Amino acid sequence: MSGPALVLVGPPASGKTTVGTAVAAAQDLPFRDTDRDVEAETGATVADLFVQHGEPHFRALEERAVQRALAEHPGVLALGGGAVTSPATRELLVAHGRAGGTVVWLDVDVASAARRVGLSRDRPLLAVNPRAMLRTMLEQRAPLYTEVATHRVPTAGRLPEEVVAEVLAVLTPEEAR
Repeated sequence: MSGPALVLVGPPASGKTTVGTAVAAAQDLPFRDTDRDVEAETGATVADLFVQHGEPHFRALEERAVQRALAEHPGVLALGGGAVTSPATRELLVAHGRAGGTVVWLDVDVASAARRVGLSRDRPLLAVNPRAMLRTMLEQRAPLYTEVATHRVPTAGRLPEEVVAEVLAVLTPEEAR
């Protein structure tokens, strides 16, 4: 199986960066975040891209970033929370899972996500009413995360170390290098 040893998906504040960097460190693998890839390519923040160019423009950039990362990154890959809204991205993730790759959905409840997000300005879709937007987002995206994930790991009410241990446990021996 080529491509990332682990792909993390989930909503904002589910712990993709925290868990991903810890898993990567534990496995001596590089960590990559497709939101950072888009920012590096454009020279703008995700929030600025949303405001200046709109969500469809950002999603197109994100789609290309995910495609590139799935093709070339051997380590731990974290996707933006909305990456699964793209049918093309879901297709790539499902294919990655079918080819033996591990795609973990870090599942979080509304209360935990709202506490973690707070009043973060770098999450453009949560700027107005974070709790209501999170609830809607979680409800709408749950079937999409289910579609692409090979494993689901709940994060609500858990310490990062507990989540990291569970994610490490789902990696196959060849992925856990």
